[in-house]
Amino acid sequence: MTKKTNLSRLIKKNLSGEPVSVIKQVAELAASRNQVVYLVGGTVRDLLLSLPNFDLDLVVEGDAVTLARELAEQTGGKLTVHRRFGTAKLKLDDWSLDLATARRETYASPGALPEVKPGSIEDDLFRRDFTINAMAVALSPGSYGDLKDPFGGRVDLENKLVRVLHGRSFTDDATRVWRTIRYEQRLGFRVERHTRELMKRDLDCLETVSGDRIRHELELVLKENEPEKMLGRAWNLGVLERVHPALKGDDWLLSRFRQARETGSGQVSTVLYWALLTYRMSENELEALIRYLHPARQTTIVVRDTNQLKSRLGDLKEKTVRPAQVYSILDGYAHTALLANLIATRSVKAQKAINLYLEKLRFIKPALNGKDLQKLGITPGPRMQELLILLHHARLNGEITSRAEEVALVREYSTGKRRLSTEN
Repeated sequence: MTKKTNLSRLIKKNLSGEPVSVIKQVAELAASRNQVVYLVGGTVRDLLLSLPNFDLDLVVEGDAVTLARELAEQTGGKLTVHRRFGTAKLKLDDWSLDLATARRETYASPGALPEVKPGSIEDDLFRRDFTINAMAVALSPGSYGDLKDPFGGRVDLENKLVRVLHGRSFTDDATRVWRTIRYEQRLGFRVERHTRELMKRDLDCLETVSGDRIRHELELVLKENEPEKMLGRAWNLGVLERVHPALKGDDWLLSRFRQARETGSGQVSTVLYWALLTYRMSENELEALIRYLHPARQTTIVVRDTNQLKSRLGDLKEKTVRPAQVYSILDGYAHTALLANLIATRSVKAQKAINLYLEKLRFIKPALNGKDLQKLGITPGPRMQELLILLHHARLNGEITSRAEEVALVREYSTGKRRLSTEN
């Protein structure tokens, strides 16, 4: 008889304080309803690896939603329920608890979303992606801390392997290809040999998955601490080109992602990563990618701005480009698009111009406005607009530095002493 592994001490050590108290509370509530509750998936994996995890996943052999509602009443946490899926999220201070009804899944065809039915904890573990994510820890009072590990996940953790549960894993859900790469690179593991063969065999199954689901996987990659590692690996395996042939995870991309973190003191938005990932695409290639992935509106704006601004960087390399010209070229583009071009270009002149705009020019405004010009005898209309632009350009170029000088300049033009021109 195999000796049971009990993780109660590890739970106490790594999940001390409120989380331990709350999961015991859940277990007692479940027991009072003749239900069983388990700590599952990535939470167990990270527990065994002694990695921090502030989002705990629980599976209930029973009604998870009703249990979650009772727990919310007792703890005062904020509850979000998805009755259709039998799941609920309880937000408590700076950590959260996900509760789900144990279920089994079947796939009608490759790439289809699974058909879900209530099941046992064994069913729930079998539907998961990798052995290292298919472990559970019992939380019921009589078996608290007992590890359920039907697929050898703990041994794979010790051997640093990412292994799928069965031969149809990638045909059932080809997005697991991306998750395999993500876990391998994040944890510093390697893909188990047979799993690697299955990935290679089933790469075509990525064609069965919608662009929305592929985008979701890419966004998860871009939220990682070092997403360039996953993208480089995906490129080497021929996975990234399945998103679009023009995408590359080469040394150029790796260096730009790292530079982005250095520029942003380690904090980089996923939108900036998107802009760098798509930087070398042509306009037509970019539009094809947008149609396929349907990214969020703000992401779409930024990647388009980045692509358009890239084609104008040559204007910033001119020997005689003045500050007002720099402003005219760069103003109106998304801030993240400017950062992307600053990181991506190797033109020192273009970099200096973008830095000048970001650090100084975008904050410069004339002291006088339309009402002030009216008081100086300028009637509203095209001429007033030209004068306002003229004042702005003069400020940008350092030709005037005070309100008084602006007034004097307006009077010169209004009396005809100088010709009106809004050239930069």
